[in-house]
Amino acid sequence: MNIMKNTILGILMLAFTAIASAEGPWLTSIEEGVKKAKAENKLVMIEFTGSDWCPPCKMMAKAVFTKEEFLKKAQESYVLVKLDMPNSNPELKAANTKLMQQYKVSGVPTILLFDADGKEFNRFTATAHPKVDLFLKHLAKAKRRKDMI
Repeated sequence: MNIMKNTILGILMLAFTAIASAEGPWLTSIEEGVKKAKAENKLVMIEFTGSDWCPPCKMMAKAVFTKEEFLKKAQESYVLVKLDMPNSNPELKAANTKLMQQYKVSGVPTILLFDADGKEFNRFTATAHPKVDLFLKHLAKAKRRKDMI
C-alpha cells in the first residue's frame, strides 16, 4: 500500500513540477500539444532545453522564447511545448531525457515541428535563429513548406 501511495505522490509531484517549470503558454507534454494543435488547427513547436545548465538554452530563452513578440506571433500558428532537462529536477530531467532519446535528439536547444497528427516535419538547432525576427521567419518558412506538401 505504501509503495502505491509513494508512486502516486511521486507522479503528482512530477506533474506539478513540470507545470511549474513551463513559462507562460508553454505546455510540457507532446501529447497535450498535439491534442491542442488538432483542436485549434495549428502545428506544434517542441523545444528540448536544459534551462539551468545549457548556456545556449539560457541565451535562447532570454533572447527569443520569453519575448512577448515571439510568444504572440508563434502562437498564431503553433502550440508551444517545452521539454526541459534541468539538473535541479532529476525526475523531470530523466523523463524528458527519455523523450529526447525517443525522438533521436542529440543536443539542446533543439526544436522539433510537428503537424496536428503528431508527425514531425522539421527539426533544427534553435541557436541557428538567435533573434525573435529570425526565429519567426524560420517558423513561417517551415509552415509554408509544410503547407505545400
